[in-house]
Amino acid sequence: MEIGMIYSLIGTALAIFSCGAGSSIGVGYVGREANGVLSEEPEKFGTMLLLVALPGTQGIYGFLTGFLVMMKIGIIGGKVLSISPSIGLQILLSTLPITVSGFISAIHQGKVCSAGISVASKHPEASMKALIYGALVETYAVLGLVASIFLLMGIKV
Repeated sequence: MEIGMIYSLIGTALAIFSCGAGSSIGVGYVGREANGVLSEEPEKFGTMLLLVALPGTQGIYGFLTGFLVMMKIGIIGGKVLSISPSIGLQILLSTLPITVSGFISAIHQGKVCSAGISVASKHPEASMKALIYGALVETYAVLGLVASIFLLMGIKV
């Protein structure tokens, strides 16, 4: 296997694994808090669901970036391309914005949404306000995703 392909696959793996790991940690924080509330008030499941699910979106962004890289290098689509070391390194570096922002923002979004569970459990009418705070953290994962996509689009294979 060529070193350029190895760089490309490392970028793919980093984006998918780190964003998935961050999302798992974030959802774990919120899920733990929500389960505590649901043990006393199971009827609040619907109110808690969006807050619990929100930190999971970064895992989707990492997967999307990895999928785009696999399409670019031909793993998906039928014909695996020959990737030079410099192109492979460019692909690897283009995955870093979502790799880093996705991992960090998912964890912090989990913490914000976890605090939002406390708000939503005591004041269900304020649950959307708590969701907005969580969505503000999401902004930086979206920016990382967009940066990675733009960088990938600029690479000529």
